[in-house]
Amino acid sequence: MHHHSGHFHGHTHGHGYEGARAGNIKGLVIALVITSGIALLEFFGGIVTRSLALLSDAGHMLSDASSLLLSLLAIWFAGRAPTATKTFGYYRLEILAAFLNGLTLFVIAGFIIWEAYQRIFDPPTVASGTMILIAMVGLLANLISAWTLIRQGDVKENLNLRSAYLHVLGDALGSVGAILAGIVMYFFGWYIFDPIISVFVALLILRGAWGIITQTVHILMEGTPPSMNKDEVSARLGQIEGVIEVHDLHIWTITSGIDSLSCHLVVESSRDSQDVLQTAIDLLEQQFSLTHVTIQIEAPRTRHAELLV
Repeated sequence: MHHHSGHFHGHTHGHGYEGARAGNIKGLVIALVITSGIALLEFFGGIVTRSLALLSDAGHMLSDASSLLLSLLAIWFAGRAPTATKTFGYYRLEILAAFLNGLTLFVIAGFIIWEAYQRIFDPPTVASGTMILIAMVGLLANLISAWTLIRQGDVKENLNLRSAYLHVLGDALGSVGAILAGIVMYFFGWYIFDPIISVFVALLILRGAWGIITQTVHILMEGTPPSMNKDEVSARLGQIEGVIEVHDLHIWTITSGIDSLSCHLVVESSRDSQDVLQTAIDLLEQQFSLTHVTIQIEAPRTRHAELLV
């Protein structure tokens, strides 16, 4: 006997998810426009001033613009209805987008470190005054983008949006680095500061990227959500009156904000299995906020093959 509770487009979490989705899209569009403009400004500014700190920040910005675009496309795809071949819909694209964002950050950081290594032994002269001005404009724009994402979007719960937000924050730090390098070069002429700051920016990028990659891989591997304790869920289900055993329990994340559960409950033959089922559904929703659950009710005599996972 199977029971399937909660639908992706049902009332269980449809409104909350859709509302957050609209805010996420708005925040991402504003951040994308700002970031693209600043990436171009810093790129040409970096060429004119011969500053690697500005160029590395521009490269970082460009990756962010593409990652914001990727995040937007993922959210748009996630809104499409499930099909006969994609029964979970396109929600997972958000996680894939976040994963790709993490990977691109790694590549960009590698390029910056390599270029900085080339420059450390023979640092070129940098037009530091212009560089400071451009970096200050970049910093202001990044802070506006970050503020927009926090105001409009769900930076806490949505991994895709959080990866975009981390990109923007990394940009802001890159701009701060470029400003500091510019000031040191302007007053002391220490042009070696330019590649040194670039490496610092690259390391910050790597730190954020690693966090995103580990989280997205955990989701893609059907890992239990960090906020859930599988043993606790199993114990609570086992305490329901009439439940003899809980097995084949799986909890996984479909996309940020949507978790799923499936399990088998062995119920005493004398019990009304539908009552037990309803109690289990209510418990999972109220105590663990799990609305998309599939529960198989079994009698003690039910036999099935050993399960591999």
